Amino acid sequence: MSNENDNLGDDIKKGAEEVFDSAKEAAKKAKHKAGEFAEEAKETAEEFMDEMKETFESNENKKILAGVLALVVGGFGIHKFVLGYHKEGIIMLVCTLILGAVTCGFAGWVVWVISIIEGIIYLTKSDEEFYQVYQINKKSWF
Repeated sequence: MSNENDNLGDDIKKGAEEVFDSAKEAAKKAKHKAGEFAEEAKETAEEFMDEMKETFESNENKKILAGVLALVVGGFGIHKFVLGYHKEGIIMLVCTLILGAVTCGFAGWVVWVISIIEGIIYLTKSDEEFYQVYQINKKSWF
């Protein structure tokens, strides 16, 4: 019986070593796969950032982006920042948040109406006309 126990103990020890070795191998594979995944994620993020830069620098895309932003979240003046009109964007943001709070929302609604009008104007202009008016001549309002 003692011989059987020794053999059983040796078998358990051998089995435990095999499990431990398998776990070490699985950990190495998981680490390698995680490294590959991280590398792919980094490349994807870099490609995304390059495409975003291209989108923001492209004049045709600025028209569409500014028009849609003006219609959706225009009261915050984000479309002005996209076009490079930082002063006007800050004015719209202050009017919506601060003056809107002081006037019980009236100033905010006025800014939202202005931004909707601007969004419609941006989207209805031709690409050449938009570029000429808002990029070259820097017309900041309407």
